[in-house]
Amino acid sequence: MTARPARPTSLSVLAGAALLALGGCVPVQPVGASPEREDVTGVLAAPGAARTGGDLVMALSAEPDRLDPTTSSSLYTRYVMNAICEKLYDVDADGELVPQLAAALPTTSPDGLEVTIPVRQGIRFADGTPLDAAAVVTTLERNLTLETSSRKSELGPVSDVQALDPATVLVRYSRPFAPLTASLADRAGMVMSPAALAERGEDFGDHPTCVGPFRFADRVPQTSITVERDPNYYAADEVHLDSITYRIMTDANIRAANLRSGDVQVADSLSPQDVDALAREDGIGLLQTGSFGYQGVTFNLGNTEGVGNPPGAIDTPLATDPRIREAFSLAVDRQALVNSVFNDWYEPACSFVSPASTYATAASDACPPHDPERARRLLTEAGVELPYRIRVSASNTADTLRLSQALQASVLEAGFALEIEPVEYSTLLDQQSSGDFEAVQLGWSGRVDPHGNAASFLTTAAGNNYSGYSNPEVDALLQRAAQSTDPALRAELYGQVVTIVQRDNPIVYLYRVRSITGYVSAGEDAVAGIETYADGVVRLGRAAFVTEED
Repeated sequence: MTARPARPTSLSVLAGAALLALGGCVPVQPVGASPEREDVTGVLAAPGAARTGGDLVMALSAEPDRLDPTTSSSLYTRYVMNAICEKLYDVDADGELVPQLAAALPTTSPDGLEVTIPVRQGIRFADGTPLDAAAVVTTLERNLTLETSSRKSELGPVSDVQALDPATVLVRYSRPFAPLTASLADRAGMVMSPAALAERGEDFGDHPTCVGPFRFADRVPQTSITVERDPNYYAADEVHLDSITYRIMTDANIRAANLRSGDVQVADSLSPQDVDALAREDGIGLLQTGSFGYQGVTFNLGNTEGVGNPPGAIDTPLATDPRIREAFSLAVDRQALVNSVFNDWYEPACSFVSPASTYATAASDACPPHDPERARRLLTEAGVELPYRIRVSASNTADTLRLSQALQASVLEAGFALEIEPVEYSTLLDQQSSGDFEAVQLGWSGRVDPHGNAASFLTTAAGNNYSGYSNPEVDALLQRAAQSTDPALRAELYGQVVTIVQRDNPIVYLYRVRSITGYVSAGEDAVAGIETYADGVVRLGRAAFVTEED
């Protein structure tokens, strides 16, 4: 297995419709800090042990949204896309950026306005179309121009994209944009077949066609997604499985039970309620890693016309008075939540910058204190009736239900009465995008560069600004940070953003998960070649059933 020092964490999911009553809440008791844990990012097959063939089943904790790199917003879509849509760049087990479909890391002109990306040659998409610079340009232009794109703000102020020759892409900027490589290590860098785009247009996500060890085969809504080995893949000799079926299992207990029975060979997002017992069982292995991302509560301050549009006016105390949102942040006992609900497996989070990040500073690590008395005073100053009621939409899984009940208890003393509305995960994503919420409990799986965790969520009218938050000072600081190539200056600027965001609180950051993935480690269904990194994605491209040693 591959192990390394622990990093912090990111994200959550659910379904249903009834409001959770305030009665029967889970009490939250202050306890000590979470223990440090060692990351285990992969399990390798012994030499000669990987078998050729077989159909692997992975239990997936939520249904992905549309399998379209340009529009997708779900972590679970990234799991599937990782097998079928490779990117220009990727992150490795140490969180470093490495080339994937690009031939090398990009080069940038001295003024920072031109970025040159070399593209690998001799590679074909799943439909046989050659990969070249023109195909990359087609993908990037779609990400920049499609009306429903969630990628535009991730790519920065692009003024032009050109194919200089079949192996070279030139991206021109109106002002420098340092996070480009990190952005291209996620969905913005997934290169789509131009032939498939021409044929399917906005319906590309119904049958995604990219470069990957596997190709899309079938989807049964609410049930499963199947991918099959792609004979066109440039490293087909490294691919062992015939197919992977991602079976949707939203209940963590059911995922764990199916892993124990061998009905699935891999299961993502194992519950902290189950993991200690699973770790003691023969025949089950666990991967675990921290996260670049976060879980939190997003308040709707101005998302009246849908995400990506200019903010409108919402005339409620919660939306208009930052004292109420500050009071909520002060009301939450983050460490007690983590320890009580997640059995010490997760870490408190107070900003979009992971403490393990190169860009972490004292300002980004600073955490609002748990101060229910001050929170109650702020509510009184704001002149609202107590208890102040907030409706929080959340996904309907058991872990999220436990968190929701504990959160209710945590903020009750400070004068808040939370009404939790359980919603099915994909519906919750739709509500978040449309602005059909007062507050939403969700998260972000995280990116290696803080720009990917902040700019799209906090810049005015950006593609993931679900809150409808708008602060010109934050806009300017995030723009300056993106323009700089000096890590120390960028870190300082992100720290300044955190300070402002903790004053305005469009998002109240709560915790970082550890991504816990289980796999069958013994018997005829034993598997290896599975990896999971701090970007939150389980990688199965080189997975295989293995023959055990005698």
